Amino acid sequence: MNSAIISATRAWLEKVVIGYNFCPFAKPVFVPEKIAYIVQPSADFADMLETLYEQCKQLQCGEHITTTLIIYPNGVEAFDTYLDLLGMAEQFMDRSGFTGEFQLASFHPDYVFAEQDPDSAANYTNRSPYPMLHIIREVDIDMAMKEKEDASAIYQRNIRKANTLGAAHFDALLAELKRDGKA
Repeated sequence: MNSAIISATRAWLEKVVIGYNFCPFAKPVFVPEKIAYIVQPSADFADMLETLYEQCKQLQCGEHITTTLIIYPNGVEAFDTYLDLLGMAEQFMDRSGFTGEFQLASFHPDYVFAEQDPDSAANYTNRSPYPMLHIIREVDIDMAMKEKEDASAIYQRNIRKANTLGAAHFDALLAELKRDGKA
């Protein structure tokens, strides 16, 4: 099962995140395989946060892996429950001393930005086959941003692109990715 989850996630990164250039920093780490894909099967929040801690420690020590996706296929399928996990994860990062060193990006199959209608295509910039937390090194973000447009311009460009393609396009694509990964 884990291989199917990872396969669907890798395909999503390649076809959506990189394919639509939603994150201009993804391709340089995707191609040389510098991304760790960790499936955390437990539905227990304590286990989920323990995995987050372990992966931050791994990123502190490792040089080959530059970023980590922790995939949570169980326990946070409901977006509101996932938001509870995200809130706890952000507090945990701060209490553990990882704030300033790492940043979390959040993705969920039912992701909804606070200012968006739930049916808006704009939400698909953060919709993924499975709920996940993306751990990113702050130093890598700083280096990447030196040569790129500012974050708000990327966000606005992504929303325009998603709205142009439409929610139905992304619904079909995410369903295809999960089906092809046999997840």
